[in-house]
Amino acid sequence: MKNLVNFLSQKDVEKTTVFAHLKCSKIEAEMLQFLAQKYMQGEDDFLVLTLLQELYSVQNFEHLEHLSKLKNLLELGWIHQQSFTPMKISEVTPLELLNTAVGLTPSFLRLLQEGSLESDLPDVKPYADHLEYLQDQFFRIELYQKMSVIRQNVHEHSLGIDRLQTKMKLLETRIDERVAQTSENLVLDKFFKVKKMSNLEEVIFIALLREEYSATDASLREMNALIDLISLDDYERIKNRSLLEDGANLLSSEIIDYEEMLNPFGGISRAFYIVDDVLQSIIHPQKRKKVTRLKLGALIEEQDIFELIDSETSLDEVVLNDKTRETLDNLMQQVDKEVVARLVKWGIKDKKSGIDARIIFYGAAGTGKTMTAYSLAKSLKRQVLAFDCSKILSMYVGESEKNVRKIFDTFYELSEKTKTEPILLLNEADQFLGARSSGTITGADQMHNQMQNIFLEQIENFRGMLIATTNLLENIDKAFSRRFNYKIEFKKPDKDQRLQLWELMLPKEAPYEKKFDMNELSTYALTGGQISLIVKNTAYKVAVRKKPLFSTQDFIDEIAREKDANFDSEKSMGFLSK
Repeated sequence: MKNLVNFLSQKDVEKTTVFAHLKCSKIEAEMLQFLAQKYMQGEDDFLVLTLLQELYSVQNFEHLEHLSKLKNLLELGWIHQQSFTPMKISEVTPLELLNTAVGLTPSFLRLLQEGSLESDLPDVKPYADHLEYLQDQFFRIELYQKMSVIRQNVHEHSLGIDRLQTKMKLLETRIDERVAQTSENLVLDKFFKVKKMSNLEEVIFIALLREEYSATDASLREMNALIDLISLDDYERIKNRSLLEDGANLLSSEIIDYEEMLNPFGGISRAFYIVDDVLQSIIHPQKRKKVTRLKLGALIEEQDIFELIDSETSLDEVVLNDKTRETLDNLMQQVDKEVVARLVKWGIKDKKSGIDARIIFYGAAGTGKTMTAYSLAKSLKRQVLAFDCSKILSMYVGESEKNVRKIFDTFYELSEKTKTEPILLLNEADQFLGARSSGTITGADQMHNQMQNIFLEQIENFRGMLIATTNLLENIDKAFSRRFNYKIEFKKPDKDQRLQLWELMLPKEAPYEKKFDMNELSTYALTGGQISLIVKNTAYKVAVRKKPLFSTQDFIDEIAREKDANFDSEKSMGFLSK
């Protein structure tokens, strides 16, 4: 306690042992000395007006000139303001402090007790193990967080920031010195050197690693939170954003990745995480065997049930009816992780389960149900395991019960082996979902009903995200309808949407007659699938001509020819917008 006694009793405050650490003027140090003396008398907080009146002359209001010095002490972090309506320090004017109470902060009291704020820095000695090294690195993140908090509450040139930055440099120097003295292999330090990561990349990585260890609410996973952590000002925020954008070293080297979701406010947020094999190598360095995540594509080749789809388009690129798009946007918000976390907190959802959604896309053939399923997966950063339900009877005659279960068992097995959450897409699920036979039934009817019962059971207990496409919702068995929590209709496109589809699908490099009229083509009531087919058929017809030239009549002729055919039998994956 000698530093405390020295500070309380020394008449010349500049000669006290802690003055050099205060980074303030003599007058400001004298204010701290006064408050420290009152603190020892049992007064935790002291009215600013009373403080100034006791220390300085009130004649001609000279004491008011010292208000700005009190604000500086606030910014330095040596005193705190007691107020029922706390404000950001940067927004507080000196005069507003006059009738408030102030007190000494824990940082200042620790300085008086220990004589230095460096006492919580680690001693310079070899690391005993990997976890001790991690402890210092996590302390490093704590200092970055403290600086971030101060930057959001006071102006960026505050001496409080300077003090923390000095402490940060001392800590980083000590970490380097301890590493140099350590003979034991420090996995994380070696990882940084092998990957040639910059200081800011290290901070991002350690912050995400700390989230894994602490099991917090992932406060540092969000993109803006990470950028604020490593940025001193707005200019650096713009500059450092490139460290977390596609193509950045941390992402291209597959060190970290992110999940991109629509947040409840309609915006898109990115939540970052360390990829699994890297994380395991850091958390469990004693395991010499390399942890590898099986790729879904490799496992798909070993089975004959599913087709693996990696969509190249997102929902923003699909032409949809306004009502359909509104419903899908709402769905995107409801599967957002923040929303799911609220449902878990309210007891509506099991904490251990992932995002669960059972969805029906229904509407006429060619309206974009399948393509939209792929694009939804792209927006959710998921892959799609697609199964063509029209093949089920031909594939599994006599073994319907066993093999319907096999569809779902294989899906779960693939998800577990790859540690991924693909979307299960059941295309043309009409025969699965249709009304079950009743009354006098044949053996085939009995097999079909049995197959549907098993399917109903699997839908009821499904874990994950499932999308079933069907042409007619009216034909669906009510027992199935109740099991799906989202039913999204795909309507045939109106004239404006058809115009968008023609603009999208017409060959860009092809020659057209001068009077070519796309607006006339859009007057024909066609689905996206029909327009796609007509464009391809017309292109084949025109391409064989000696002078290939597309005319409006070429398309009208093909429209008339195809309208006489059975368009409902045509299949289309969907269609995209520009």
